[in-house]
Amino acid sequence: MRTVQVAVIGGGAAGVLTAVALLGTPVHDVVLVDPSPGRGLAYGPAEPYHLLNSPARAMSAYEGEPTHFLEWCQGIDPGSGPGDFMSRASYGDYLAETLGVEEAAALGRLALLRSRATGVARHPGRGMVVTTASGERVHADHVVLALGQGRARRLSVMEPVRGDPRYIEDPWAPGALDRVPSAEPVLLVGTGLTAIDAAFSLAERGVAGPLVAVSRHGLLPRAHTRGAAEAVRGLAAPEPTASLAELTRRVRSLAASVPDWRAVVDLMRPSVDRYWHALGDAGRERFVRHLARYWEIHRHRMAPPVAERVERMRESGALRIEAGSVRSAAVAPDGLSVRLNGSRRFGAIVNCTGRDRLTATADPLITGLLADGLATPGPSGNGLDVAPDGAVLDATGNPNPALWTLGPPRFGHLWETTAVPEIRHQATVLADHLVTGAPLGV
Repeated sequence: MRTVQVAVIGGGAAGVLTAVALLGTPVHDVVLVDPSPGRGLAYGPAEPYHLLNSPARAMSAYEGEPTHFLEWCQGIDPGSGPGDFMSRASYGDYLAETLGVEEAAALGRLALLRSRATGVARHPGRGMVVTTASGERVHADHVVLALGQGRARRLSVMEPVRGDPRYIEDPWAPGALDRVPSAEPVLLVGTGLTAIDAAFSLAERGVAGPLVAVSRHGLLPRAHTRGAAEAVRGLAAPEPTASLAELTRRVRSLAASVPDWRAVVDLMRPSVDRYWHALGDAGRERFVRHLARYWEIHRHRMAPPVAERVERMRESGALRIEAGSVRSAAVAPDGLSVRLNGSRRFGAIVNCTGRDRLTATADPLITGLLADGLATPGPSGNGLDVAPDGAVLDATGNPNPALWTLGPPRFGHLWETTAVPEIRHQATVLADHLVTGAPLGV
């Protein structure tokens, strides 16, 4: 059994950012446990035409070096600017290269264990023990669950077609979209960023469609504009309030006072979790029920080139956006029969609704933590139940001083916890805490 101070489970963006933050302190030895560390789900299978939805200036892996990613981009293309939207594939390259540089510079303080973590248990002495699919065991003073997003969301309405090759449950699975026929209509369930990426991938594969993207409200993400940040100068973000109606009024009033509403959304972003907590349980429930989708399309926006391509596809009829709900799906002799507003036939269906709740996964790591009482589901089943500092709460509601999480598993307690800037900050604060014991201000 090898012994380290911190074991980080997960080698995607969250895991890399955590390792970078830990190695930025003078004392931590780290083992990163993941079969393919460095890219993760979000940036591994991406194509060159899949762009980040945040500009280069926001995507550094280092909290104290905000231009690090931009400088990396400029080393490849000197014309790269802070407001440019790079490809997700290039960001995957950046993460992998950054991890490699850190490994080389760490002088043995970072080890990459290329295996899947299958369990975490308390050590009889102190700390935790991580077991892997390859049979290795790691004893660590602290374990950080940097798990990222869960598996593709399973839609109960799609049970009758699950297993049919024409139903694509996870568009990011290797080769999944290669099964889509090129000359038949295709249904995309969802109208968010995943649906847009899937539409581009299908178009690049020569799928003529048409592609029909459907969601309850039929809302697409809004587009970024390059000059929105300039409108922030002199503005103050709205103060948190327990009244959702009052917060909405303040936001609308402020947005009406500036040339570009995007500036207000960006101004609010650092305070989103203060708003979230101030609303209380009832206010948060109302927000999720009535306003969450509207916030998401304004907050998670399309890069300008992406928005332009979407508009061209809509104008040509290659992509159609509809409001509605899938009421049923069935296998038919000539395709998949779907009841939306009337019965319609599609050559394939692609699930673009995003990732499922972490605790819905069949991953033995998560199921084991829940079964052993080392973790419990978070609010409304989202993520894991955690203390304000990210310590995982056990079945008795007590924080485990050796088990931590950050990023998407904290969703529910936090609203803004899935993007690189927030995960990077959480990792930095956690690393400092593990050195000094200082309170975590996340």
